[in-house]
Amino acid sequence: MALFEAACDATCGHARALTYETAHGSFQTPMFMPVGTHATVKGILPDQLRDLKSQVVLANTYHLAMRPGADLVAEAGGIHAFMRYDGPMLTDSGGFQVFSLADTVKLSDDGVTFRSIYDGAKVHWTPEENMRIQQQIGADIAMQLDQCAPYPAERAFVQKAVDYSSAWARRCLAAHTRADQTLFGIVQGGMHLDLRLESVRRLREIEEDSLAAGGRRFGGFGIGGYSVGESHEVMFETLGEVARALPEDRPRYLMGVGNPTTLVRAVAEGVDMFDCVLPTRTARMGTAFSSTGRMNMRNAKYTRDFGPLDAQCACPTCQNFTRAYVRHLVKQDEMLGGILLSIHNLHYLLDLMRRARAAVLAGAYDEFLAAWMASPAAQDY
Repeated sequence: MALFEAACDATCGHARALTYETAHGSFQTPMFMPVGTHATVKGILPDQLRDLKSQVVLANTYHLAMRPGADLVAEAGGIHAFMRYDGPMLTDSGGFQVFSLADTVKLSDDGVTFRSIYDGAKVHWTPEENMRIQQQIGADIAMQLDQCAPYPAERAFVQKAVDYSSAWARRCLAAHTRADQTLFGIVQGGMHLDLRLESVRRLREIEEDSLAAGGRRFGGFGIGGYSVGESHEVMFETLGEVARALPEDRPRYLMGVGNPTTLVRAVAEGVDMFDCVLPTRTARMGTAFSSTGRMNMRNAKYTRDFGPLDAQCACPTCQNFTRAYVRHLVKQDEMLGGILLSIHNLHYLLDLMRRARAAVLAGAYDEFLAAWMASPAAQDY
């Protein structure tokens, strides 16, 4: 299979099982991607990511560009060599982080100006500069610079975000030249279905124009601007139609979503890839996903519970440590508590998506979804 091409291994309804080839190996969908913002998944060694069978790891362009700097990462041999991880990687554009700093951000047709959260320095990113930085960092998949609209937001604001994102997508695609890296476009449009479909239409048009001029195509597509404050049900009012409006021959990546039930439901709508800090962030707060629903390990009921964290889980934490011990660590603010829960939560989502893929391959995704929604594990909100 050629680099940055997807093979469809099976479909079941709208759910898909893809295999996608990158310069650092192939990955299979549906899948969840652990987030390594600062070139590290917090508390997890690269060898542990391999043991957990993680396929793709994210790094954050905004934070790496500020500290330690893209030049240093490039000097180290790129992000894979820098963090000693040899599997496929993805960098987001940093757009979400930039636009979360709304008070300091100035937008123009040329790009975005903001102040660094590290030292207050003024930074200006054009789409071309963002591509230069991501190509220096050297992940297998780069994301276009986009504007992520918050929720709620006035329609005119969301429309302008679509306009900026579309214009920047065109410039990102023209500026992206690294042969061993591909670029994903990003759909915006808030909760407005017509604006979402307009964003998809523009991305398709940009790609057609690029190919007609002898340029490149997008290697896949991100679906951004969800999970920004709206309820899960509001997201699902439009998500499926948006996902299925994108090309069938490339991955569809729902950005920033990591709730187990949301992942299972989104796969049924045609989404292939997910990422979120939720499994590791909630782990550091003492929370675990489980087959019986979300667990708060600070609860006194676990004080003398010497059973595994989740009897149905095969992760190292569940195989070797008790609920009583994990609770003790969490209550004492010992870093090992967050590490053990991070290992468990990551395994939980990675394994959930492996089981989702198996259900698609078996032609039984409807049954898989129904069984999940009827189980106590679905109580994870």
